[in-house]
Amino acid sequence: MKRNLILTAAAMVLVGSFAFAKEATLIDFTKLTADSIPNADGQNTQNSRTVMDYSVAAGATFTNEQKSLMKTSLAIPNWEVVLNSSAKNPQALALSTTKAARVREGSEQPFAGSDVLGVRVVFPTWNNNANAKIVPPFDIQAYEPLADADENGVRGEQTDEQKGKYLFEDGYGLITNVGTIKAISCYTMGMNFPHQLYVLLKDNDGVERRYYMGSLLFDGWKQLQWNNPDYISEVRTREIRVYPIYPRGTPYVKFAGFQITRDASDIGDNFVGYFKDVKVIYDEAVLKTERDIADEDLWGIITKKEKARQNLEMSRFGNKQVNRYLEQQKMATEDTFTSSGVEDSGSTKQ
Repeated sequence: MKRNLILTAAAMVLVGSFAFAKEATLIDFTKLTADSIPNADGQNTQNSRTVMDYSVAAGATFTNEQKSLMKTSLAIPNWEVVLNSSAKNPQALALSTTKAARVREGSEQPFAGSDVLGVRVVFPTWNNNANAKIVPPFDIQAYEPLADADENGVRGEQTDEQKGKYLFEDGYGLITNVGTIKAISCYTMGMNFPHQLYVLLKDNDGVERRYYMGSLLFDGWKQLQWNNPDYISEVRTREIRVYPIYPRGTPYVKFAGFQITRDASDIGDNFVGYFKDVKVIYDEAVLKTERDIADEDLWGIITKKEKARQNLEMSRFGNKQVNRYLEQQKMATEDTFTSSGVEDSGSTKQ
């Protein structure tokens, strides 16, 4: 009798937690405008909310001035286009890129006047299956604590209101406490290309999955949606699993990019597309309730575990960015040769 009463109480808690799926914005590109760290021309190059300093992974051979330049962010021009082997050629690698695309002020869209993600991909013109991934400049950090950065990208200390929050939440690429995903949407502008669109998500186990959003063969703005075919709305038919509430880490999903696939039978050459946001409807993994004892304040297990994962993430991210910085410093910046003599201004140049 006592066992049945306990099971009934547990079922009632689960029913309450599954009653309503939650909607959240995973990433909103209108928030990723470059607003800090100006270049020599006075133009801002980084997004202050998402700026990351990877000089912590640099060695002692770098000067302080060099380390001060080792910053990047999720600003739209920093995103990358990664072509598969069938699509790679020198021209495609050089021209496939991302840009901040300004939506005209007179548009009927509520985000008129804001920047969205603009993508150009050069696919092969011959009959060949090809695909391209549009990925962030670094793996979005799941455990980076929320703190404000100044115009030079220097991040300060957390305020009391920011404690317990993460930098990439609230539309910057991360959603925490995610259980079963019910649906995913992507608001994109089609240009009548017959290519297919996928959204890439990565979970707290580091597993990356792709979700088919649909064809881009349409003109204008459209909300593409993936619905989970295995989602069970009736709680009585679900396979219920109960996990310890503490110290189990909170599961999450983070945005890993888009994938655009081109079939061999479809038109190749240039592809151009625009993306505004990605949203997710999901069940909460843990039912949030106010507890009588502050478990984490007492034991500190999750803090220690997440700090170790954060340091590992930062190390991987920093090493990659430092190598890119070194490669950039070695690149040739000259476009023309210096003259070996005094040219005759009256001569005819071929």
